[in-house]
Amino acid sequence: MPLPSDERIVALSKELIAQFDAIFGLHPGFRPAHARGLLLSGTFTPTPEAAKLSSAPHFNRASTPVTARFSSSTGIPLIPDTDPNANPRGLGIRFNLADHVHTDIVAHSADGFPTRTGAEFLEFLHALVGSGPGVASPTPVEKFLGAHPGALAFVQLPKPFPSSFSREKFFGVTAFKFISSDGTTRHVRYIIDPHEGAHHLDDEAVKTKGPNFLYEGVEERLKQGPIRYQIKVQIANEGDVVDDATVHWPADRPLVELGQVELTTIVDENEKEQKRIIYDPIPRVEGIEPSEDPLLELRAAVYLISGRRRRAA
Repeated sequence: MPLPSDERIVALSKELIAQFDAIFGLHPGFRPAHARGLLLSGTFTPTPEAAKLSSAPHFNRASTPVTARFSSSTGIPLIPDTDPNANPRGLGIRFNLADHVHTDIVAHSADGFPTRTGAEFLEFLHALVGSGPGVASPTPVEKFLGAHPGALAFVQLPKPFPSSFSREKFFGVTAFKFISSDGTTRHVRYIIDPHEGAHHLDDEAVKTKGPNFLYEGVEERLKQGPIRYQIKVQIANEGDVVDDATVHWPADRPLVELGQVELTTIVDENEKEQKRIIYDPIPRVEGIEPSEDPLLELRAAVYLISGRRRRAA
């Protein structure tokens, strides 16, 4: 997982990490965003349709071991599960293809992203910081949202509390290119559906929950059997926007199920392993390529730079 060759992307990544630190505080050994999390292990089993869409190894094997991480928003390591700022939730899935060979999916429970570029996202964070109590209206964030309809739509998007991580739906933010064995290329976005169906809590139900109900609930849920998700892709049509995470594709675009993830075990020495693992938004595997979405290289740089810092702490 190398750093991008573009020094401007690296510099912007460092600025974003510094801004997260300014907002959430510096917590050595933890991620600057989605700091709270839990690692699990399991297996991915593909459908026959997956191999038709992509020549990627994990779509063409009987099964592949996976390492998944549930997480909560913000850079606060002990943010309560009942804090609205902990939404949206995150899910990273690593497909372990061989020793030191892997490819990842990084998703969260909100369908979209507030900005198209990293520079706009940094501007958004600056506007949030500058819009505290007592700031006259229109505040910096009100001005930003007024000028960026995609960000306004994301802010207004409902971000409800899941009743369990096993009942949450997740979305890949950016598009990717699937390349089949015959060379056919399709742009896709990931959707990860819970096998049990999505289920969310209303405000009154959240008030009855403890601060750790989601993470403590994982161990209890695993006693009943594996936590299962169906990994799907939405396939773009010719002419659909594939380089802008703020743009949704029409709902009638085809969905194809790629396979099932079964999570069976909480990883031993969890905090140590969370500190070590660095998920990579860029596939770096045969049969899947990044789209031209500018967020991909930026996110990869943020993850790698912050991951190196986390490991050194």
